Amino acid sequence: MQDGLLDGLRVQRSQIRERWAALLHTERANTPLAHPDALVHLLDWTLDEIFRDLAHLASRRRATPQPIGALEHPECPCGRNPLLAYFAAGEQAMREGLVLAQVATPVLSPAERDASLFEIDLVLHHIARREIEAFCGVCQFRQGRALDHEAGEAPQPVDAGIAPPAATAPVPSHP
Repeated sequence: MQDGLLDGLRVQRSQIRERWAALLHTERANTPLAHPDALVHLLDWTLDEIFRDLAHLASRRRATPQPIGALEHPECPCGRNPLLAYFAAGEQAMREGLVLAQVATPVLSPAERDASLFEIDLVLHHIARREIEAFCGVCQFRQGRALDHEAGEAPQPVDAGIAPPAATAPVPSHP
C-alpha cells in the first residue's frame, strides 16, 4: 500500500472506529459476548494491529493482488463466535475508509487501488483468522454443530472431562 493511502487511513482512524462501532450495533448479538458494548473495547487494539501490519506490509515488497474471493473468511464450527460479526463489521469499516482515502488520492491507477484493497483484506483476514481460531479453541460448543444444526437441535457443550457434582442425599431431620 502506498504511504499516502496509509496516511489517509490513519487520518480517518477515529471515523473508521466510529463506523465500526456503529456497524457492530446493527448486528444481532447471538451471545452475551457478542453484545456490541462488550466488543467495542477491542476496537483500539484491533486498529493498532491493522495499522501496524499494513505498515509492515508496506515496508516489505507489495503483496501480489489476487481475486478478492481468494481470501477465505475464518470459520467457526458452532457459529457462536462473537468475533465473526466483529471482524465483518471491521472489514466494511476499513473498506469504506480505504475508498475515502483513494478518493483523496486521484493519481492512483486502478491496479494500485486494487492492490490496496487486497492488502487491507489480507491484513484484516490474517488478524481475524488468528483471533477467531483462538476464541474457537476454548469454545465449549466446538464439536457437533453441523450435525446438531442439521437436525434442528441446539448445539450441546463439549464434555471437558469434568464430572458433574455428585448428588447428595438429603440430610434426615431429627424430630
